[in-house]
Amino acid sequence: MPIIKPISDLRNKSNEISELAHNVNEPIFITKNGEGDMVVMSMNHYSNLQLKLDLLSKLSVAQNQKAEGDKGRTLNQVMTNIRKTING
Repeated sequence: MPIIKPISDLRNKSNEISELAHNVNEPIFITKNGEGDMVVMSMNHYSNLQLKLDLLSKLSVAQNQKAEGDKGRTLNQVMTNIRKTING
């Protein structure tokens, strides 16, 4: 269930909103004049969302490459490249 708070709570109860954002680790929807206005979340939750978006973006690129016929690289090729990077 989404957490919805009026903008007056953000102004008058900012510490409570901050604590709530950290405890529930999900976004808090802020309303203004009864309409959705913004979303507040902890930095940790935001960072996790960014990591998920990055992963989904990379998976999308990989799916497109596969659909276009790209066979990718073998494990042996990947390991060789990693060793070259590590060893200089």
